[in-house]
Amino acid sequence: MYLRNVDVLMGYFARRCRDPHTVADLTSETFVRGMAGFARFDPRRGSDRAWLFGIAARVFARHCEQSAGDRDAVARLGGRRALDEDEIEELAERIDAERDGAALMQRCARLPPVEQAAIELVDLEGLTPKDAALALGISGVAFRKRLSRARSRLRKEYQGHE
Repeated sequence: MYLRNVDVLMGYFARRCRDPHTVADLTSETFVRGMAGFARFDPRRGSDRAWLFGIAARVFARHCEQSAGDRDAVARLGGRRALDEDEIEELAERIDAERDGAALMQRCARLPPVEQAAIELVDLEGLTPKDAALALGISGVAFRKRLSRARSRLRKEYQGHE
């Protein structure tokens, strides 16, 4: 499960963060939480990737809340493992590679958060609508409506700028 999903989860976090250490930390935390809750994973409900994206979304939300809390920088850095130069370079390259995806997410900034997530999970991460709905904790019908609405809004905005 790790090998199949680590790259897409790093891409998910690389579109949101510019610091390689943060990308590595959030990716690791997602897998740690996944291991801790693996007993609750039900493959009949959706793929392991969709399940991990649900965890990743909560990990990132928690990260944002903590960052906004203006914590002491020393306390935040205390639990970090120092990355070696090769790891930093690899993650920096990954962050650069995700710029197109980040640009799409910036164009989606005026969409409601659930529509932004729909575009990202299906169009950038390649999840099926069923798996993306599972990751977001909504029904497949509701998800498909939101995805269709989001794509329509983006098309209208793009056509309006031509």
